[in-house]
Amino acid sequence: MEINIGKRKYSQKGPLYFIADIGANHDGDLDRALMLIELAKEAGADAAKFQNFKAEKIVSKAGFSNMGGKLSHQANWKKPVFEIYQDASISQDWTPILKKKCDEVGIDYFTSAYDFDSVDHVAPYVDVFKIGSGDVTWTDMLSYTAKKGKPVIVASGASSMEDVERAMGALQAETDKIVLMQCNTNYTGSAENFKYIHLNVLKAFARKYPDVILGLSDHTTGHATTLGAIALGATFIEKHFTEDNSRPGPDHAFAMNPQTWRDMVDRSNELFLALGTEEKKIEDNEKQTVLVQRRGIRYAKTLPAGHVITADDLFPLRPYHVEGLHPYETDKLIGQKLKTGVEADQYTSLNDLQQ
Repeated sequence: MEINIGKRKYSQKGPLYFIADIGANHDGDLDRALMLIELAKEAGADAAKFQNFKAEKIVSKAGFSNMGGKLSHQANWKKPVFEIYQDASISQDWTPILKKKCDEVGIDYFTSAYDFDSVDHVAPYVDVFKIGSGDVTWTDMLSYTAKKGKPVIVASGASSMEDVERAMGALQAETDKIVLMQCNTNYTGSAENFKYIHLNVLKAFARKYPDVILGLSDHTTGHATTLGAIALGATFIEKHFTEDNSRPGPDHAFAMNPQTWRDMVDRSNELFLALGTEEKKIEDNEKQTVLVQRRGIRYAKTLPAGHVITADDLFPLRPYHVEGLHPYETDKLIGQKLKTGVEADQYTSLNDLQQ
């Protein structure tokens, strides 16, 4: 299965696709958003991803007010949850501007749209939709998005396999152009989070959905999870992106910055190239090594014509001669008569033997 994004095709075999999730890191400033698009492109991202939502259509003001305190990563937020979402929301007027900027610098633009109106609004501007982990159980939204006829990337954070199966059922009823991402939705940046990533879930996804492209949406530091996911078959990688991890805001602290992003892309591409195929063969860059490192059977002493070769007459030494014999071919020589005399250290050949 292939999907088209921009001018390129993507499949389970690659190429790798790196999504810089700018998310809320624009801090409500369009110029910052445009600057982050440029930095993401320079750092090697393939896509700059935003989030389109209206606070009143994604969070309940009363619901969070009545929880009795903020939970998880929200515990450190200085403002009420509803206000944070208000600050992070972007005007629909930004959409054509962000799209134009992405086109100018040569990076794909897309977004997570968190309500039906937002899906309708961004549809003309994107080649692919992203559905965040929080909406995995909203099957009506999954179906509505998939019906737009464009590939869908879906994250599976804070989900059971039952949740994933339900979500995939809703999507697959409308499209086969799906990227399924393993994800853990803890945004605290704690080193302890690595034990909750469970990259091996990608193996289960591959067995259950053999035609689906796999990915990783991740919030840990460093490159361990990214490299591990690629080794397990993921080709789509999504991480948050900022230019300054010290800035205040919900997503800056755990985001990648231009330096760490570039390093991630470079190391990932090295790994992806190194993974190669399952075919074991002598590679082009090893063909000379075959000669200089492999042993070939040579005569251990000078021998006359008519001599019957014994094991003591032979010894394998480097280099191997292309017309000679390998050590595993010794039995082809022992007991045979020499047609002509041979010199010590000469490579052996079946042409040396009487027929």
